[in-house]
Amino acid sequence: MPDKIQFESLAGLSPFEIKDELIKLARAGAEKSSGTFLNAGRGNPNWIATRAREAFFLLGQFALTEARRSYDDPVAGLAGMPPRDGAYQRFTRWIAKQTRIQEADWDDEDGIPPARTLGDAVEFAIAKFGFDPDAFLHELTDSIIGDNYPVPDRALHHNEIITHEYLMWAMCAGHPPGVKFDLYPVEGGTAAMCYLFKALKNQRLLNAGDTIALATPIFTPYLEMPELEDYGLHVIRVNAEQEDRFQLTESDLTALEDPAVKALFLVNPGNPSAAAMDRDSIRRLVDFVNTKRPDLMILTDDVYGTFVPDFESILGHLPRNTIGVYSYSKYFGCTGWRLGVIAVAQDNIFDERIAAHPAEVQALLDKRYHALTPKPREIRFIDRIVADSRDVALNHTSGLSLPQQVMMTLFGLVEMMDAEKIYQKACIAICVKRFRNLVDGLGVESNPGPYFDHYYGVIDLEFWLRKYVGEDVVTWVKQNIHPLDIPFRLAEDHGIVLLNGSGFAAPNWSVRVSFANLNDDAYLSIGRAVRSIARGYVQAYQAATGKTVKL
Repeated sequence: MPDKIQFESLAGLSPFEIKDELIKLARAGAEKSSGTFLNAGRGNPNWIATRAREAFFLLGQFALTEARRSYDDPVAGLAGMPPRDGAYQRFTRWIAKQTRIQEADWDDEDGIPPARTLGDAVEFAIAKFGFDPDAFLHELTDSIIGDNYPVPDRALHHNEIITHEYLMWAMCAGHPPGVKFDLYPVEGGTAAMCYLFKALKNQRLLNAGDTIALATPIFTPYLEMPELEDYGLHVIRVNAEQEDRFQLTESDLTALEDPAVKALFLVNPGNPSAAAMDRDSIRRLVDFVNTKRPDLMILTDDVYGTFVPDFESILGHLPRNTIGVYSYSKYFGCTGWRLGVIAVAQDNIFDERIAAHPAEVQALLDKRYHALTPKPREIRFIDRIVADSRDVALNHTSGLSLPQQVMMTLFGLVEMMDAEKIYQKACIAICVKRFRNLVDGLGVESNPGPYFDHYYGVIDLEFWLRKYVGEDVVTWVKQNIHPLDIPFRLAEDHGIVLLNGSGFAAPNWSVRVSFANLNDDAYLSIGRAVRSIARGYVQAYQAATGKTVKL
């Protein structure tokens, strides 16, 4: 166990770097005590969405039959490219045969046969969006084969339409804005963050020395990236407090009145707070922007929105000001697929601000993009993001891989066909049960309310100690124990890995727990272990002071 000086040397590290040391300690601690190693530090879910995947792998089989139509050398293992004409008719015959074969031995308890899912998804898309059947089938078959560069390079035609409709449910279910967004499918939320920081810098929308605001607590890269020499941004924190259920108050927004604050970055629902913005908080921010800061740029990262029924993103309320980021990773259990999307409204302040740059800046941007078009000033912000993601010179090979876009298409279609939201309810139920197990293990009461996504949680020992044993104990603990003692003691004594909340700009004496990646019963053990740590601090206080505390 590190001492206080060693803890201080670790305090500036990302929690995702500290976790490696915690994992070593936890594994050793679990072996020593014959206990179970429990890593609730990372949010990779331990469930997957099966129906869209079943359709995907079946579609690949059909695509291969299509490819062999144009050329086939089975000895060499060579085929051609899937043809377009007649693709839909061939698909309907093929999928009808597959459906008959599967349903002959199918048990209703096994769910929906993959062939029916795929066939229904294709018919649903054609009927709902009015697609040309052959064109849509060809996009699916040629893309799943992956034999072409992405065309268009920003988003496949049909995939963008389907994904747009899915996002209106996932991010704007309670408040669809009635505007059109341009989408850029990217390699997960990670790529979205990297591309957006780069694009905002390259368009001179954020320059070195500029100030941005972060609604904290927040996912660690949003804290770390602005400080890189690549960007050199000044950061202020707009702190949402646990006492306010992690909602932005009127006083929180005061800091944004300064026009020097160019942008506000949000994670909604929060990571690690797990709290989505409620209607009052959204109303406050919307009123503030409309009346005081119509020039404020907003980036909202809404990865966990699908874990809150009828989730409302700020994207739907302030579309002109907002860049939306969404990742499929957590909801569909597909972190390895790297599926995400950037959304920018066609009518937006980003294009307006680029057009308003002074002549010398316009000249620099003209030079940057002159190889792409004779009229570089007509390139929209969303397409500049695409170009910058490939350092402009490789713009002609940009775009998310085609099989990834097909997987995105199928995830979206299957979710849209689920009118009763059976899948969403099942995912939420998993997280809620684990949260309740943790609370039971802690031996406390908790009612986080309807805007809590139950994907992560913040256990704040300072808050807990103050509530249950009093301020004297809190003062003594803060004077004599380092906050990193909590995750390190959990690892060494209990074989449990949780990340330090301070790394997320959460309270110093907190830890973040993921409810996504361990079996249900593990969270009872985690709750009991945290309670044991708290009791140990109280006992140390009593031994040091001679005072008795009822716990």
